[in-house]
Amino acid sequence: MTNRDLLETVAEDFDHVPDVVMGTMFRSPGLRDGKKIFAFLGSHGQLIVKLPNDRAGQFVDAGIAERVVMGTRTMREWVAFPGGDDRAATLSRWREVAREAYDYVHSLRQAPGRS
Repeated sequence: MTNRDLLETVAEDFDHVPDVVMGTMFRSPGLRDGKKIFAFLGSHGQLIVKLPNDRAGQFVDAGIAERVVMGTRTMREWVAFPGGDDRAATLSRWREVAREAYDYVHSLRQAPGRS
């Protein structure tokens, strides 16, 4: 799968974090915090992450990411970051947004009444 090596490098950033493991989402490799996916590879080798809607919108408005569409539904909190020709720059961006996605999803797990 395209860019799987980049995702595996990003995953190494979470080796020390309890409850973060590699899993799958739509048959693609991804990262989970417990049972919640926060980042996974899209079918075109892009990194798809879950972020707060307003933060996701900032990346989309800046032209850095695209909203994820499932069927006819645009997902509010899921955005896709393409893999670029500059793999070092792509990896740097992916590490940053994966950390943001982890922080967001982890906060949701910690919220009262949420799992």
